[in-house]
Amino acid sequence: MAQQLHIDFVSDVACPWCAVGLFSLEEALRRSADAVDADIHFQPFELNPAMPAGGVNHDEYLSGKLGMSPQQFAASGNMLRERAAGVGFTIEFNPRSRIYNTFDAHRLLHWAGTQGRQRELKRALFKANFTDNRDVSDPGVLADVADSAGLDRVAARAVLASDQYAREVREAEQLWISRGISGVPGIVINAKWLISGGQPPEIFEQALRQIAAEVQSDN
Repeated sequence: MAQQLHIDFVSDVACPWCAVGLFSLEEALRRSADAVDADIHFQPFELNPAMPAGGVNHDEYLSGKLGMSPQQFAASGNMLRERAAGVGFTIEFNPRSRIYNTFDAHRLLHWAGTQGRQRELKRALFKANFTDNRDVSDPGVLADVADSAGLDRVAARAVLASDQYAREVREAEQLWISRGISGVPGIVINAKWLISGGQPPEIFEQALRQIAAEVQSDN
């Protein structure tokens, strides 16, 4: 019988490795379905909380922040795209790609959780940001993405036009920071085990099976 696990997926919509991590984790869960039955809860984390309206150029910002040469940055981007493609996700960076503020996206994700569509919205936001190069800080774009994820567009616009869920998102961000999350993705299982980074499916699968066996032996 599959062991029930609670997974908190701490991540940011602006983090491409978080997209890789989610698709990789989902593949691992499919592979380990005989041993693991997991609920995924998405928790907010902002890599760039001070990002201005309109965002900044992706390549210029990250190459400066990471201190990479153009050759190193290009190689890193190629590796990221290959890893994403390997788990069924498409990353389409181009010279005009931008990094946007994601606070409203996190508010919308919190709301989506109350509607039972959080995972659908998370996947749709990753696609909008990294595959379609859309502005995920723009209320109109966010309403479109919510609609594509099976959520009510009018209700989504109402959330975005207010400060609804702002307090809840801020409190959740501080909670996970206080628990030691300083980089994302952070995959926390049963509030006890942490798997960091966008690991390959086989690494996630091995960890999930080991954790499920340990939980079962403790019951």
